[in-house]
Amino acid sequence: MKYLLRLMGILLLVILALIAVIATGWITLALWYRIPGSDLVRSAASGLWLLFVLAILSLGRKSPLTSVVLFLMSLVVVGIWWQSIKPSLDRDWAVDVSRTVTGTVDDNIVTLQNVRNFHWTSDSAADARWETRQYDLNKLNEADMVLSYWGMDAIAHTLVSFGFEDGQRVVFSVETRREKTESYSSIAGFFKTYELAFLAADERDILYLRTNMRKEDTYLYPLDIPKQAMRALFLNYVNSADQLAKQPQFYDTITTNCTTVVFDLARQIEPGIPTDYRVLLSGYLPGYLAEHGASVWKLPEAELRKRAAISSKAQAAGNEPADYSSVIRQ
Repeated sequence: MKYLLRLMGILLLVILALIAVIATGWITLALWYRIPGSDLVRSAASGLWLLFVLAILSLGRKSPLTSVVLFLMSLVVVGIWWQSIKPSLDRDWAVDVSRTVTGTVDDNIVTLQNVRNFHWTSDSAADARWETRQYDLNKLNEADMVLSYWGMDAIAHTLVSFGFEDGQRVVFSVETRREKTESYSSIAGFFKTYELAFLAADERDILYLRTNMRKEDTYLYPLDIPKQAMRALFLNYVNSADQLAKQPQFYDTITTNCTTVVFDLARQIEPGIPTDYRVLLSGYLPGYLAEHGASVWKLPEAELRKRAAISSKAQAAGNEPADYSSVIRQ
């Protein structure tokens, strides 16, 4: 019995030590990413926190209870500071996310304000054009999921493109709303660094940027979903974008990103959609589509990926062809 109690005590200490290490690391990064000021100021804040933790560890040799109490009190203070950080609608935004889409619905006609239709001259420079467009939901007849890879196979940016009988197309994308001085970092995305942005854009803007300017590995999967569900998903995008334009929200690399938001929207239409690790590791979504028959093309995953590839076709067509949408679907 003594040995069992001793073993349980050791196990408890190991668990507590692990929690303390994780908390210390998380707070160090939070201070680095969220304390305002220069790199020197943020480095000083993170460094002082680590010195404080080391001082507590040193104190723990003489007075373990005091050190534990001090550490817990510090976590409470950090928690209060963390909760005080709120998202905003008013910052000096980067040009490509300076506006977010909003919409109104009148019977079957949806009017979208701030549809992005940039003419990209490089992967970071463009002639900015924001437009107001109207779409007839009775003519909505296509929905495509687009996955764009820029690094590791497990992670892709997820976009949804809607097509109409009159030839119009509009792409919805959930993105990080960065300030002009910020660049994207997946680590920074854990620490309330970016707000969430709903964008609506022309395919020759948002897909061309990825296929031709950024040279990302991009795939387009026509979705096999009923028109009623397609319509509901479109309206969910519009309603969610309107809400976000009034009540800002932080982006989170794991829990609130381009894929999880799409999944949450789809679940409002079909609550029975199964949860899957591939929702978090969005690069593996083609397997999810193939497994659940959600793609128009009923093919094994490898063949599905091959047929869905669009980057080489877009790049071969040259600089922003007028029929870009047709080119990538050949």
